Amino acid sequence: MTTDAAVAFSGVTKKYGDVTAVDGLSLELHPGETVALLGPNGAGKSTTLDLLLGLRPADSGDVRVFGTSPRDAIVRGRVGAMLQSGGLMDEVTVRELVQLACSLHPRPYRAEDVLTRAGIAQIADRKVNKLSGGQEQRVRFALATAGDSDLIVLDEPTTGMDVTARHAFWATMREQADQGRTVLFATHYLEEADAIADRVLVLHRGRLLADGTAAEIKAKAGARKVSFDLDGTIDEAAVRGLPFLTSVDISGQTVRIQSTDADATVHALYGLGVYPRNLEVAGLGLEQAFVAITSAEEAAEEANAA
Repeated sequence: MTTDAAVAFSGVTKKYGDVTAVDGLSLELHPGETVALLGPNGAGKSTTLDLLLGLRPADSGDVRVFGTSPRDAIVRGRVGAMLQSGGLMDEVTVRELVQLACSLHPRPYRAEDVLTRAGIAQIADRKVNKLSGGQEQRVRFALATAGDSDLIVLDEPTTGMDVTARHAFWATMREQADQGRTVLFATHYLEEADAIADRVLVLHRGRLLADGTAAEIKAKAGARKVSFDLDGTIDEAAVRGLPFLTSVDISGQTVRIQSTDADATVHALYGLGVYPRNLEVAGLGLEQAFVAITSAEEAAEEANAA
């Protein structure tokens, strides 16, 4: 564990009865990093964030935030959080709620500046219970950034936002990271992780399955996408019998496959005596890589259990 880590998990385990939500997790986050936390449902993302924020105690291992306990870091105003759980106060205006958050922060910003940065100045006098889902998310973001925090934790931050609001939100978060803050966000929008994150963490059944840049995560999947069109009747059995395939999708005359050796697969395709049109070979996107990595892990676990 390095002394300059913004966040450090060391052998952390958390169980709920017989279910292990976090399983010996060790990782470090550093100042200025923008980190995406990915994983399928039940992977342990929410529990990991709860442990980081001191909302739940670890059964074993140690969680440190800027070298102290999560609770101490939060009391000192070093952490801002935007969570899915928990509602907003209803019979108050957006401005009143943001002013309250600013007044409680040890290192507060001006409420008007917070409203502007979150893109909600124009709805500042609206009652919170009159907001749309996307507007509520932006209010939660304002509360998370009401003061000069060094770590910002975001759980599914852009849920309910339209495309314009999402772009504006991430532009603001890039500014936060450029100022040296650490940004950790959990998301199901993998294109956001691909475009925004300096680093991607993939959790699976409470364990850290992959840790690297988006490009490194894609390379770890070890597969490429191959797509092409075929004229006439497609011999599905022959296509599915091509070597090194990890997935096959046939829709009308279009075939989309994934292969761990695209060169050998394409060579075998021509060996079938067919002539593919519009042949394209490309690397996996982060979403396909994520699915490939987690599926491979599940297959390995099932094989070991058999």
